[in-house]
Amino acid sequence: MSERITAIKKASWIGITGNALLASFKIAAGFISGSLAVIADGIDSASDILGSVITLFTARIISKPPSKKFPYGYGKADAIATKGLSFVIFFAGAQLLIVSAKKIISGVEYAVPSNMAIIAIVISVIVKLILSCYLFKTGKAIESPMLIANGKNMRNDVFISLSVLTGLIFTLVFQWPVIDIIAALLVSIWIMKVAVQIFFESNIELMDGNSDPTIYNDVFDAIDAVPGIKNPHRVRVRRIGHKFMIAADIEIDGNLSLKKAHEMSHMVEDSIKSSIDNIFDVVIHLEPYGDKIVEKDLGLSREHL
Repeated sequence: MSERITAIKKASWIGITGNALLASFKIAAGFISGSLAVIADGIDSASDILGSVITLFTARIISKPPSKKFPYGYGKADAIATKGLSFVIFFAGAQLLIVSAKKIISGVEYAVPSNMAIIAIVISVIVKLILSCYLFKTGKAIESPMLIANGKNMRNDVFISLSVLTGLIFTLVFQWPVIDIIAALLVSIWIMKVAVQIFFESNIELMDGNSDPTIYNDVFDAIDAVPGIKNPHRVRVRRIGHKFMIAADIEIDGNLSLKKAHEMSHMVEDSIKSSIDNIFDVVIHLEPYGDKIVEKDLGLSREHL
């Protein structure tokens, strides 16, 4: 866990520093060159700074040990921060949308941006590509939805910058400054789209869902590998941070002693832990063979897969 927190903090500081330098450069270049699209791209990079700050702050929270108030620990702060990040990104996109729309509606003539705008965007593409690869790779390695969301956001920024670059080239070639404003409008819409996508993805963990249903096959295989175990059912898998919380009902011989039943329960738990990485905890409920007690419709059985 300490290595994971260290990796998150390091990635956050790299994101903060890189985006701060990039945002300052692009906003300044946008004003100097007279390109609204470059300014819009710079504001998008500025919103990424806040995203990295949120990630850094959250790293401190998830490093806390479980408490009386939060007996399962603080792992879900990762998903909550991801949802907060989606609002930040959406707000930045909405502001750009309003500004760009007003520019188009006003019908005022604007000057054609200078070549400095193109230089700023080319630099942006290179830096954002490096940051995106680093954050996405780190996020995947430590299974952090926050870093993965930041990586996706910066990866999308690369495509946004490329669209801005295309708009600038057309603007300079055809001498139509309105193309630059339209490019800024499209950038804002794309930013909002990414924010909505991140928002809904974070709902899965917060609602105790599971984005990778194939893990259920691994759970059933691990249970079936233990002799004497029958009919695994009501299997439930949810995430707590980057780890899995697994609960399952199994049937064993009802004539076994309590000690033996307890041993078999531990065998199932050990089998699951050896088959699946990043286990938070495993809870096993024992039932006698052929138990006919009507259970609530919770969890999954083999036939549900």
